[in-house]
Amino acid sequence: MTGRVILIDRLPGGQQAAALMVDGRLEDLLIDPPQGDATPVPGEIYRARVDRLVPKQGAAFVRMGEAMGYLREAKGRREGDRLLVQVTGYAEPDKAVPVTARPLYKGRYAIHTPHAPGINLSRQIKDAEERARLLAVAEQALADQGADPETGLILRSAAAQSAPTALSAEVKALLADRDRVEVAEGDGPVYTATARQEALREWDAVPSEAAASFETQGVWDEIDRLRSPRAALRSGGWLSVEATAALVAVDVNTGGGFQSGDALTANLEAAREIPRQLRLRGLGGIVVIDWAPLPKRDRKRIQDTLKTALRRDPVETTIAGWTPLGLLELTRKRERRPLAQLLD
Repeated sequence: MTGRVILIDRLPGGQQAAALMVDGRLEDLLIDPPQGDATPVPGEIYRARVDRLVPKQGAAFVRMGEAMGYLREAKGRREGDRLLVQVTGYAEPDKAVPVTARPLYKGRYAIHTPHAPGINLSRQIKDAEERARLLAVAEQALADQGADPETGLILRSAAAQSAPTALSAEVKALLADRDRVEVAEGDGPVYTATARQEALREWDAVPSEAAASFETQGVWDEIDRLRSPRAALRSGGWLSVEATAALVAVDVNTGGGFQSGDALTANLEAAREIPRQLRLRGLGGIVVIDWAPLPKRDRKRIQDTLKTALRRDPVETTIAGWTPLGLLELTRKRERRPLAQLLD
């Protein structure tokens, strides 16, 4: 299969999953939580209650149904206050989930920002005429809904060349989502997105929802391989990707090659592959990479290759630098739940 294709299927446990295939290779994977699992998911919005203030940090712990959230900006809040919060990432076991009191409503073409007024356009949209066209469409869409002209909207890069009817319909849907959430009650999430919805919103690809699509395209085989910490490299080397309580350890091996240049070849291939492996495995936090033996003169080339690969990765990742032992440290946002937990 060539091109970019979104496949939708269900796991044996019943939860829905979405896979992004690019020229027959698995590039991304999203899986809904197991049925009955109440773990808060990034993007979900809860009606929460301030449980305990942390004055020295200007923060608060908030109760979200069965879970506890940690709100960094809690100035002016009081214990017992009710408020809407949105989950911004996963937390380590037994720790509060990071949340914000400034929820966003994401669509494919636009993001509604109730707490940030005005219409802003993605910097990736360069053409002045296209920017003016999109601004006019967005303003008209808000007017058609009777919304304040200063209603907060961000027009995403995907909005470029979009049909006015499609953009207008999405703006209407996002405003309706906000209105519904603001009056919703309950202990569980009042706003959430499934793996399928997130895939169609975030991935620029053609959807294919044929029966057993994971089976026919080899996705199940790839998932089985992700159960192992070892990931093969085309050069004959391999990676070992293991999550511990403190960090994610990545070890690069040449696979037995001892010729001049084997280590550099393996390291360059690993630098291109590591973001994909972290993405598919849903791993974040501190990441430490132990490369195959390399002289200091090759460090910049390795780091630049990794940086290029990370630009295509949707999960925010920062290269922290090299340690005295020649390890490279990264910090990666915990936007996804580890795949191992979703497959248990």
